[in-house]
Amino acid sequence: MLELFHLIQQNPKINGVRASTIRLVRESICLIDDDFRNDIRNKTLFIEIIKQPHRVGHELRRMHRYGVLCAYMPEFARIEGLMQFDLFHIYTVDEHILFVVQNMRLFGLPEYAEKFPHCQPVLKLIPKQELLYLAGIFHDIAKGRDGNHSDLGFEDALRFCRNHQLPEFDSKLVAWLVQNHLIMSKTAQRKDINDLQVINQFATTVGDVMHLNYLYLLTVADICATNPALWNNWKDELIAELYRKTLRALRRGLENPIDKTERIHEVKEEALALINKTSINSTVIEKIWEKLGDDYFIRYSPDEIAWQTQNIARTSIDKLPLIIVHERASRGGTGIFIYMHDYENIFSRTTMALDKLDLNIVDARIITSTNGYTLDSFIVLEKSGEMVKGRDRIKEIKEKISQQLASLDKAAKKVSRMKSKKLRNFPIPTRVTFTNDENNARTIMEVIATDRVGLLSQVGMAMEFCGVNLQGAKIATYGERVEDIFFITDRDNKMITDDIKLECLRNSITDSLDTD
Repeated sequence: MLELFHLIQQNPKINGVRASTIRLVRESICLIDDDFRNDIRNKTLFIEIIKQPHRVGHELRRMHRYGVLCAYMPEFARIEGLMQFDLFHIYTVDEHILFVVQNMRLFGLPEYAEKFPHCQPVLKLIPKQELLYLAGIFHDIAKGRDGNHSDLGFEDALRFCRNHQLPEFDSKLVAWLVQNHLIMSKTAQRKDINDLQVINQFATTVGDVMHLNYLYLLTVADICATNPALWNNWKDELIAELYRKTLRALRRGLENPIDKTERIHEVKEEALALINKTSINSTVIEKIWEKLGDDYFIRYSPDEIAWQTQNIARTSIDKLPLIIVHERASRGGTGIFIYMHDYENIFSRTTMALDKLDLNIVDARIITSTNGYTLDSFIVLEKSGEMVKGRDRIKEIKEKISQQLASLDKAAKKVSRMKSKKLRNFPIPTRVTFTNDENNARTIMEVIATDRVGLLSQVGMAMEFCGVNLQGAKIATYGERVEDIFFITDRDNKMITDDIKLECLRNSITDSLDTD
Protein backbone atom coordinates (compact mmCIF):
# COMPACT_ATOMS: atom_id res chain seq x y z
CA MET A 1 0.00 0.00 0.00
CA LEU A 2 2.82 2.44 0.79
CA GLU A 3 4.57 1.56 -2.46
CA LEU A 4 1.59 2.93 -4.39
CA PHE A 5 2.36 6.51 -3.27
CA HIS A 6 6.09 6.11 -3.78
CA LEU A 7 5.55 4.96 -7.38
CA ILE A 8 3.40 8.01 -8.13
CA GLN A 9 6.18 10.27 -6.82
CA GLN A 10 8.78 8.60 -9.01
CA ASN A 11 6.70 8.52 -12.20
CA PRO A 12 5.39 11.96 -13.25
CA LYS A 13 3.46 10.37 -16.15
CA ILE A 14 1.05 8.70 -13.70
CA ASN A 15 -2.07 10.88 -13.72
CA GLY A 16 -3.99 9.30 -10.86
CA VAL A 17 -5.30 6.13 -9.22
CA ARG A 18 -8.19 4.03 -10.51
CA ALA A 19 -11.35 3.92 -8.41
CA SER A 20 -11.05 0.13 -8.12
CA THR A 21 -7.54 0.51 -6.68
CA ILE A 22 -8.73 3.14 -4.19
CA ARG A 23 -11.52 0.83 -3.05
CA LEU A 24 -9.02 -1.99 -2.64
CA VAL A 25 -6.72 0.20 -0.55
CA ARG A 26 -9.58 1.25 1.73
CA GLU A 27 -10.78 -2.33 2.12
CA SER A 28 -7.23 -3.35 3.10
CA ILE A 29 -6.61 -0.62 5.72
CA CYS A 30 -7.11 -3.23 8.46
CA LEU A 31 -3.84 -4.83 7.34
CA ILE A 32 -1.91 -1.82 8.65
CA ASP A 33 -1.32 -3.03 12.19
CA ASP A 34 1.65 -3.00 14.57
CA ASP A 35 3.40 -5.74 12.59
CA PHE A 36 3.01 -3.64 9.43
CA ARG A 37 4.30 -0.49 11.16
CA ASN A 38 7.30 -2.31 12.63
CA ASP A 39 8.29 -3.97 9.36
CA ILE A 40 11.62 -2.45 8.33
CA ARG A 41 10.52 -2.46 4.68
CA ASN A 42 7.49 -0.30 5.44
CA LYS A 43 9.39 2.05 7.72
CA THR A 44 12.05 2.52 5.05
CA LEU A 45 9.41 3.11 2.39
CA PHE A 46 7.61 5.76 4.45
CA ILE A 47 10.84 7.68 5.01
CA GLU A 48 11.59 7.38 1.28
CA ILE A 49 8.24 9.02 0.53
CA ILE A 50 9.18 11.91 2.84
CA LYS A 51 12.64 12.18 1.21
CA GLN A 52 11.42 12.50 -2.38
CA PRO A 53 12.25 15.77 -4.17
CA HIS A 54 8.75 16.03 -5.65
CA ARG A 55 5.09 15.59 -4.62
CA VAL A 56 5.68 15.04 -0.90
CA GLY A 57 2.73 17.22 0.05
CA HIS A 58 0.51 15.77 -2.68
CA GLU A 59 1.11 12.16 -1.69
CA LEU A 60 0.75 12.80 2.04
CA ARG A 61 -2.62 14.35 1.27
CA ARG A 62 -3.53 11.38 -0.93
CA MET A 63 -2.46 8.98 1.83
CA HIS A 64 -4.68 10.91 4.22
CA ARG A 65 -7.61 10.85 1.81
CA TYR A 66 -7.38 7.07 1.36
CA GLY A 67 -7.05 6.46 5.12
CA VAL A 68 -3.48 5.15 4.92
CA LEU A 69 -1.81 8.01 6.82
CA CYS A 70 -4.09 7.70 9.86
CA ALA A 71 -3.66 3.92 9.86
CA TYR A 72 0.12 4.12 9.65
CA MET A 73 0.38 6.97 12.20
CA PRO A 74 -2.17 6.44 15.02
CA GLU A 75 -1.14 9.83 16.44
CA PHE A 76 -2.36 11.47 13.25
CA ALA A 77 -5.69 9.65 13.50
CA ARG A 78 -6.31 11.42 16.83
CA ILE A 79 -6.34 14.86 15.23
CA GLU A 80 -8.29 13.93 12.10
CA GLY A 81 -11.17 16.42 11.79
CA LEU A 82 -10.23 18.09 15.09
CA MET A 83 -11.68 21.61 15.19
CA GLN A 84 -10.28 24.63 17.03
CA PHE A 85 -13.15 26.89 18.01
CA ASP A 86 -11.90 30.39 17.32
CA LEU A 87 -11.63 32.82 14.39
CA PHE A 88 -7.85 32.37 14.11
CA HIS A 89 -7.55 28.73 12.99
CA ILE A 90 -9.70 28.18 9.90
CA TYR A 91 -8.65 24.56 9.24
CA THR A 92 -8.99 21.35 11.21
CA VAL A 93 -5.69 20.26 12.78
CA ASP A 94 -5.04 17.49 10.24
CA GLU A 95 -5.68 19.84 7.29
CA HIS A 96 -3.48 22.51 8.87
CA ILE A 97 -0.58 20.05 9.18
CA LEU A 98 -0.90 19.00 5.53
CA PHE A 99 -0.91 22.67 4.48
CA VAL A 100 2.26 23.23 6.53
CA VAL A 101 4.09 20.49 4.59
CA GLN A 102 2.69 21.84 1.33
CA ASN A 103 4.03 25.33 2.15
CA MET A 104 7.45 23.84 2.84
CA ARG A 105 7.41 22.35 -0.66
CA LEU A 106 6.38 25.69 -2.18
CA PHE A 107 9.39 27.45 -0.64
CA GLY A 108 11.63 25.84 -3.24
CA LEU A 109 9.53 26.65 -6.33
CA PRO A 110 10.56 29.64 -8.49
CA GLU A 111 6.97 30.81 -8.94
CA TYR A 112 6.67 31.35 -5.17
CA ALA A 113 9.86 33.39 -4.82
CA GLU A 114 7.91 36.65 -4.58
CA LYS A 115 5.56 35.36 -1.86
CA PHE A 116 8.40 33.81 0.18
CA PRO A 117 11.45 35.93 -0.73
CA HIS A 118 13.48 35.04 2.35
CA CYS A 119 12.62 31.33 2.48
CA GLN A 120 14.18 30.09 -0.75
CA PRO A 121 17.77 31.09 0.17
CA VAL A 122 17.37 29.55 3.65
CA LEU A 123 15.87 26.35 2.22
CA LYS A 124 19.09 25.79 0.25
CA LEU A 125 21.08 25.90 3.49
CA ILE A 126 19.37 23.03 5.32
CA PRO A 127 21.04 19.64 4.72
CA LYS A 128 17.95 17.39 4.90
CA GLN A 129 14.53 18.67 3.87
CA GLU A 130 12.84 15.49 5.08
CA LEU A 131 13.59 16.53 8.67
CA LEU A 132 11.70 19.77 8.04
CA TYR A 133 8.70 17.81 6.70
CA LEU A 134 8.71 15.48 9.71
CA ALA A 135 8.76 18.49 12.05
CA GLY A 136 5.80 19.90 10.11
CA ILE A 137 3.87 16.63 10.46
CA PHE A 138 4.44 16.41 14.23
CA HIS A 139 4.36 20.08 15.31
CA ASP A 140 0.62 20.07 16.18
CA ILE A 141 -0.01 16.34 16.30
CA ALA A 142 -0.61 16.35 20.08
CA LYS A 143 -3.35 18.99 20.04
CA GLY A 144 -6.55 18.00 21.81
CA ARG A 145 -4.73 16.01 24.47
CA ASP A 146 -4.28 16.96 28.10
CA GLY A 147 -1.02 18.84 28.54
CA ASN A 148 1.22 21.07 26.45
CA HIS A 149 0.94 19.95 22.82
CA SER A 150 4.51 21.04 22.06
CA ASP A 151 5.96 18.85 24.83
CA LEU A 152 3.73 15.89 24.00
CA GLY A 153 4.56 16.28 20.31
CA PHE A 154 8.26 16.27 21.21
CA GLU A 155 7.86 12.80 22.71
CA ASP A 156 5.83 11.53 19.72
CA ALA A 157 8.33 12.88 17.20
CA LEU A 158 11.38 11.50 19.02
CA ARG A 159 9.79 8.06 19.34
CA PHE A 160 8.73 8.00 15.68
CA CYS A 161 12.13 9.08 14.36
CA ARG A 162 14.02 6.59 16.49
CA ASN A 163 11.59 3.84 15.50
CA HIS A 164 12.29 4.67 11.85
CA GLN A 165 16.01 4.42 12.54
CA LEU A 166 16.91 8.02 11.81
CA PRO A 167 20.31 9.06 13.18
CA GLU A 168 20.10 10.24 16.78
CA PHE A 169 21.11 13.81 15.84
CA ASP A 170 18.33 13.99 13.22
CA SER A 171 15.77 12.53 15.64
CA LYS A 172 16.62 15.08 18.32
CA LEU A 173 16.56 17.93 15.77
CA VAL A 174 13.02 17.02 14.63
CA ALA A 175 11.86 16.67 18.23
CA TRP A 176 13.46 20.01 19.20
CA LEU A 177 11.69 21.76 16.31
CA VAL A 178 8.35 20.32 17.41
CA GLN A 179 8.89 21.39 21.01
CA ASN A 180 9.98 24.91 20.02
CA HIS A 181 7.83 25.53 16.95
CA LEU A 182 6.06 28.53 18.54
CA ILE A 183 9.07 30.29 20.03
CA MET A 184 10.12 32.29 16.97
CA SER A 185 6.68 33.71 16.19
CA LYS A 186 6.10 34.54 19.87
CA THR A 187 9.47 36.28 20.18
CA ALA A 188 8.93 38.31 17.00
CA GLN A 189 5.34 39.30 17.75
CA ARG A 190 5.38 39.66 21.54
CA LYS A 191 8.88 40.86 22.46
CA ASP A 192 11.00 43.87 21.61
CA ILE A 193 13.44 42.43 19.08
CA ASN A 194 15.35 45.72 19.12
CA ASP A 195 16.38 44.78 22.66
CA LEU A 196 19.83 43.17 22.40
CA GLN A 197 19.15 40.99 25.44
CA VAL A 198 16.03 39.53 23.75
CA ILE A 199 18.13 38.62 20.70
CA ASN A 200 20.91 37.11 22.81
CA GLN A 201 18.43 35.02 24.82
CA PHE A 202 16.71 33.79 21.67
CA ALA A 203 20.06 32.97 20.05
CA THR A 204 21.03 30.99 23.16
CA THR A 205 17.78 29.00 22.95
CA VAL A 206 18.33 28.25 19.25
CA GLY A 207 21.96 27.31 19.78
CA ASP A 208 23.34 27.26 16.24
CA VAL A 209 22.67 28.40 12.67
CA MET A 210 21.31 25.06 11.48
CA HIS A 211 18.60 24.98 14.16
CA LEU A 212 17.77 28.61 13.30
CA ASN A 213 17.38 27.81 9.59
CA TYR A 214 15.03 24.89 10.23
CA LEU A 215 13.03 26.84 12.83
CA TYR A 216 12.62 29.85 10.54
CA LEU A 217 11.19 27.72 7.71
CA LEU A 218 8.86 25.83 10.06
CA THR A 219 7.63 29.12 11.57
CA VAL A 220 6.77 30.69 8.22
CA ALA A 221 5.07 27.51 6.94
CA ASP A 222 3.06 27.25 10.17
CA ILE A 223 1.81 30.86 10.12
CA CYS A 224 0.82 30.65 6.45
CA ALA A 225 -1.07 27.39 7.01
CA THR A 226 -3.05 28.68 10.00
CA ASN A 227 -4.96 31.29 8.04
CA PRO A 228 -3.98 32.57 4.56
CA ALA A 229 -5.07 36.08 5.55
CA LEU A 230 -2.44 36.21 8.32
CA TRP A 231 0.61 36.30 6.06
CA ASN A 232 1.59 39.71 4.70
CA ASN A 233 4.70 41.80 4.07
CA TRP A 234 4.74 42.96 7.69
CA LYS A 235 4.82 39.42 9.13
CA ASP A 236 7.35 38.40 6.49
CA GLU A 237 9.73 41.23 7.40
CA LEU A 238 9.16 40.85 11.15
CA ILE A 239 10.13 37.15 11.22
CA ALA A 240 12.97 37.78 8.75
CA GLU A 241 14.30 40.61 10.92
CA LEU A 242 14.45 38.33 13.95
CA TYR A 243 16.16 35.70 11.78
CA ARG A 244 18.82 38.16 10.57
CA LYS A 245 19.55 39.55 14.03
CA THR A 246 19.80 36.07 15.53
CA LEU A 247 22.02 34.89 12.68
CA ARG A 248 24.37 37.74 13.37
CA ALA A 249 24.45 36.93 17.09
CA LEU A 250 25.18 33.25 16.40
CA ARG A 251 27.95 34.03 13.92
CA ARG A 252 29.46 36.41 16.44
CA GLY A 253 29.41 33.64 19.05
CA LEU A 254 27.18 33.09 22.07
CA GLU A 255 30.16 33.66 24.33
CA ASN A 256 30.59 37.13 22.77
CA PRO A 257 27.11 38.76 22.86
CA ILE A 258 26.38 41.99 21.02
CA ASP A 259 27.36 45.02 23.11
CA LYS A 260 24.94 47.97 23.34
CA THR A 261 27.63 50.63 22.98
CA GLU A 262 29.15 48.89 19.98
CA ARG A 263 25.74 48.51 18.33
CA ILE A 264 24.92 52.21 18.81
CA HIS A 265 28.24 53.18 17.24
CA GLU A 266 27.60 50.91 14.23
CA VAL A 267 24.07 52.27 13.69
CA LYS A 268 25.27 55.88 13.88
CA GLU A 269 28.03 55.20 11.37
CA GLU A 270 25.65 53.52 8.91
CA ALA A 271 23.01 56.26 9.28
CA LEU A 272 25.62 58.98 8.86
CA ALA A 273 26.87 57.35 5.66
CA LEU A 274 23.32 57.52 4.25
CA ILE A 275 22.78 61.14 5.35
CA ASN A 276 26.13 62.28 3.96
CA LYS A 277 24.75 61.68 0.47
CA THR A 278 22.59 64.76 1.10
CA SER A 279 23.62 68.36 1.80
CA ILE A 280 22.80 68.34 5.54
CA ASN A 281 25.56 69.73 7.72
CA SER A 282 27.10 67.25 10.17
CA THR A 283 26.81 69.82 13.00
CA VAL A 284 23.04 69.93 12.50
CA ILE A 285 22.89 66.13 12.59
CA GLU A 286 24.91 65.96 15.80
CA LYS A 287 22.69 68.61 17.42
CA ILE A 288 19.56 66.56 16.65
CA TRP A 289 21.08 63.26 17.75
CA GLU A 290 22.47 64.46 21.09
CA LYS A 291 18.91 65.17 22.29
CA LEU A 292 17.52 61.72 21.45
CA GLY A 293 19.35 59.36 23.80
CA ASP A 294 20.84 55.90 23.25
CA ASP A 295 17.53 54.05 22.97
CA TYR A 296 16.71 55.82 19.72
CA PHE A 297 19.72 54.22 18.01
CA ILE A 298 18.85 50.79 19.38
CA ARG A 299 15.18 50.86 18.41
CA TYR A 300 15.52 52.26 14.89
CA SER A 301 17.40 50.99 11.84
CA PRO A 302 20.05 53.14 10.10
CA ASP A 303 17.79 53.89 7.11
CA GLU A 304 14.90 54.94 9.40
CA ILE A 305 17.25 57.19 11.39
CA ALA A 306 18.60 58.69 8.17
CA TRP A 307 15.28 59.75 6.64
CA GLN A 308 13.85 60.91 9.99
CA THR A 309 16.95 63.02 10.66
CA GLN A 310 16.84 64.53 7.17
CA ASN A 311 13.19 65.56 7.56
CA ILE A 312 13.67 66.97 11.06
CA ALA A 313 16.66 69.01 9.88
CA ARG A 314 14.67 70.47 6.99
CA THR A 315 11.63 71.44 9.08
CA SER A 316 11.50 74.69 11.06
CA ILE A 317 9.79 74.80 14.46
CA ASP A 318 6.93 76.96 13.16
CA LYS A 319 6.07 74.22 10.62
CA LEU A 320 5.44 71.53 13.27
CA PRO A 321 3.88 69.02 13.62
CA LEU A 322 5.88 67.22 10.97
CA ILE A 323 3.81 64.32 9.61
CA ILE A 324 5.37 61.99 7.04
CA VAL A 325 3.79 58.94 5.45
CA HIS A 326 6.40 56.58 4.05
CA GLU A 327 4.51 54.59 1.43
CA ARG A 328 6.88 51.62 1.55
CA ALA A 329 8.74 51.40 4.82
CA SER A 330 11.60 48.92 5.03
CA ARG A 331 9.78 46.92 7.73
CA GLY A 332 7.06 45.56 5.45
CA GLY A 333 4.35 48.15 6.06
CA THR A 334 3.59 51.82 5.56
CA GLY A 335 5.51 54.06 7.96
CA ILE A 336 3.97 57.11 9.64
CA PHE A 337 6.35 59.49 11.41
CA ILE A 338 5.29 62.38 13.64
CA TYR A 339 7.67 64.98 15.09
CA MET A 340 6.31 67.73 17.34
CA HIS A 341 6.32 69.28 20.79
CA ASP A 342 5.53 66.60 23.37
CA TYR A 343 1.98 66.35 24.69
CA GLU A 344 0.46 63.64 26.88
CA ASN A 345 -2.30 62.57 24.48
CA ILE A 346 -0.53 62.36 21.13
CA PHE A 347 -0.64 58.55 21.01
CA SER A 348 -4.37 58.27 21.79
CA ARG A 349 -5.29 60.95 19.25
CA THR A 350 -3.08 59.52 16.51
CA THR A 351 -4.44 56.01 16.98
CA MET A 352 -7.94 57.49 16.98
CA ALA A 353 -7.29 59.04 13.57
CA LEU A 354 -5.85 55.78 12.22
CA ASP A 355 -8.84 53.82 13.57
CA LYS A 356 -11.22 56.19 11.77
CA LEU A 357 -9.23 55.60 8.59
CA ASP A 358 -9.76 51.84 9.02
CA LEU A 359 -6.01 51.16 9.19
CA ASN A 360 -4.41 48.33 11.14
CA ILE A 361 -1.59 49.47 13.43
CA VAL A 362 1.01 46.70 13.75
CA ASP A 363 3.85 48.53 15.47
CA ALA A 364 4.38 51.76 17.43
CA ARG A 365 7.53 53.33 18.82
CA ILE A 366 7.72 56.53 20.88
CA ILE A 367 10.91 58.51 21.60
CA THR A 368 10.91 61.70 23.69
CA SER A 369 13.89 64.01 23.30
CA THR A 370 15.53 65.81 26.21
CA ASN A 371 14.43 69.19 24.81
CA GLY A 372 10.71 68.40 24.87
CA TYR A 373 9.97 66.94 21.44
CA THR A 374 8.44 63.57 20.59
CA LEU A 375 9.22 61.24 17.70
CA ASP A 376 6.30 58.88 17.15
CA SER A 377 6.55 56.11 14.56
CA PHE A 378 3.76 53.76 13.44
CA ILE A 379 3.71 50.90 10.97
CA VAL A 380 0.25 50.47 9.46
CA LEU A 381 -1.50 48.25 6.93
CA GLU A 382 -4.83 48.45 5.18
CA LYS A 383 -7.52 46.05 6.43
CA SER A 384 -6.65 43.80 3.48
CA GLY A 385 -3.10 43.42 4.83
CA GLU A 386 -1.66 45.49 1.98
CA MET A 387 0.50 48.57 2.34
CA VAL A 388 -1.05 51.98 1.81
CA LYS A 389 -1.03 53.01 -1.86
CA GLY A 390 -1.88 56.16 -3.77
CA ARG A 391 -1.32 59.88 -3.24
CA ASP A 392 -4.96 60.51 -2.33
CA ARG A 393 -4.88 57.91 0.46
CA ILE A 394 -1.60 59.28 1.83
CA LYS A 395 -3.01 62.81 1.75
CA GLU A 396 -6.12 61.63 3.59
CA ILE A 397 -3.99 60.00 6.32
CA LYS A 398 -1.92 63.14 6.86
CA GLU A 399 -5.01 65.35 7.00
CA LYS A 400 -6.82 63.12 9.54
CA ILE A 401 -3.79 62.95 11.82
CA SER A 402 -3.23 66.68 11.51
CA GLN A 403 -6.86 67.37 12.48
CA GLN A 404 -6.56 65.23 15.59
CA LEU A 405 -3.24 66.77 16.63
CA ALA A 406 -4.64 70.28 16.16
CA SER A 407 -7.26 69.64 18.86
CA LEU A 408 -5.21 68.03 21.64
CA ASP A 409 -6.75 70.41 24.18
CA LYS A 410 -10.29 69.26 23.37
CA ALA A 411 -12.08 66.24 24.78
CA ALA A 412 -11.70 63.16 22.60
CA LYS A 413 -14.66 61.35 21.09
CA LYS A 414 -14.33 57.58 21.47
CA VAL A 415 -14.21 55.60 18.23
CA SER A 416 -16.81 52.85 18.37
CA ARG A 417 -18.67 50.73 15.89
CA MET A 418 -21.08 47.86 16.23
CA LYS A 419 -19.26 44.56 16.72
CA SER A 420 -19.67 41.99 14.00
CA LYS A 421 -21.83 38.95 14.70
CA LYS A 422 -18.69 36.79 14.61
CA LEU A 423 -17.01 38.78 17.38
CA ARG A 424 -20.17 38.88 19.50
CA ASN A 425 -20.19 35.07 19.42
CA PHE A 426 -16.55 34.84 20.62
CA PRO A 427 -16.38 37.17 23.64
CA ILE A 428 -13.02 37.37 25.41
CA PRO A 429 -12.91 39.03 28.86
CA THR A 430 -10.33 41.81 28.96
CA ARG A 431 -7.21 40.87 30.90
CA VAL A 432 -4.37 43.29 31.73
CA THR A 433 -1.11 42.03 33.23
CA PHE A 434 2.19 43.70 34.11
CA THR A 435 5.80 42.52 34.29
CA ASN A 436 8.95 44.48 35.07
CA ASP A 437 11.71 44.90 32.49
CA GLU A 438 14.49 45.93 34.86
CA ASN A 439 17.21 45.85 32.20
CA ASN A 440 15.44 48.62 30.28
CA ALA A 441 13.90 50.38 33.30
CA ARG A 442 10.34 49.98 32.03
CA THR A 443 7.16 48.01 32.63
CA ILE A 444 5.66 45.61 30.10
CA MET A 445 1.88 45.65 29.93
CA GLU A 446 -0.04 42.91 28.10
CA VAL A 447 -3.65 43.48 27.08
CA ILE A 448 -5.75 40.49 25.99
CA ALA A 449 -9.22 41.35 24.72
CA THR A 450 -11.75 40.92 21.95
CA ASP A 451 -10.71 42.75 18.79
CA ARG A 452 -12.68 45.87 17.99
CA VAL A 453 -12.29 49.25 16.25
CA GLY A 454 -10.80 51.92 18.52
CA LEU A 455 -9.11 49.54 20.95
CA LEU A 456 -5.68 51.19 20.76
CA SER A 457 -7.05 54.70 21.20
CA GLN A 458 -9.01 53.55 24.26
CA VAL A 459 -5.86 52.03 25.76
CA GLY A 460 -4.04 55.26 24.93
CA MET A 461 -6.68 57.37 26.74
CA ALA A 462 -6.39 55.08 29.77
CA MET A 463 -2.61 55.56 29.85
CA GLU A 464 -3.12 59.31 29.52
CA PHE A 465 -5.64 59.32 32.41
CA CYS A 466 -3.35 57.30 34.70
CA GLY A 467 -0.20 59.32 34.01
CA VAL A 468 1.71 56.70 32.04
CA ASN A 469 4.18 57.20 29.18
CA LEU A 470 4.37 54.82 26.22
CA GLN A 471 7.72 53.77 24.74
CA GLY A 472 6.46 51.27 22.20
CA ALA A 473 3.84 48.68 21.34
CA LYS A 474 3.68 45.28 19.65
CA ILE A 475 0.24 44.74 18.14
CA ALA A 476 -0.89 41.15 17.52
CA THR A 477 -4.37 40.01 16.49
CA TYR A 478 -5.29 36.32 16.28
CA GLY A 479 -8.73 36.12 14.70
CA GLU A 480 -11.09 37.60 17.30
CA ARG A 481 -8.37 37.74 19.98
CA VAL A 482 -6.05 40.70 20.58
CA GLU A 483 -2.78 40.17 22.46
CA ASP A 484 -1.07 43.56 22.52
CA ILE A 485 2.17 44.34 24.32
CA PHE A 486 2.94 47.88 25.56
CA PHE A 487 6.28 49.08 26.91
CA ILE A 488 5.45 51.80 29.43
CA THR A 489 7.07 54.05 32.05
CA ASP A 490 5.95 56.64 34.57
CA ARG A 491 6.18 60.35 33.82
CA ASP A 492 9.85 60.30 34.83
CA ASN A 493 10.56 57.59 32.24
CA LYS A 494 11.18 54.98 34.94
CA MET A 495 9.74 51.55 35.61
CA ILE A 496 6.32 51.78 37.27
CA THR A 497 6.53 50.51 40.84
CA ASP A 498 3.40 52.22 42.18
CA ASP A 499 0.72 49.52 42.58
CA ILE A 500 -2.01 52.17 42.70
CA LYS A 501 -0.98 53.49 39.28
CA LEU A 502 -0.95 49.97 37.82
CA GLU A 503 -4.37 49.22 39.31
CA CYS A 504 -5.68 52.50 37.87
CA LEU A 505 -4.41 51.48 34.45
CA ARG A 506 -5.84 47.95 34.68
CA ASN A 507 -9.27 49.18 35.80
CA SER A 508 -9.41 51.99 33.24
CA ILE A 509 -8.61 49.68 30.33
CA THR A 510 -10.90 46.91 31.53
CA ASP A 511 -13.84 49.25 32.16
CA SER A 512 -13.38 50.96 28.80
CA LEU A 513 -13.13 47.76 26.74
CA ASP A 514 -15.64 45.55 28.54
CA THR A 515 -18.37 48.20 28.43
CA ASP A 516 -17.74 49.04 24.76
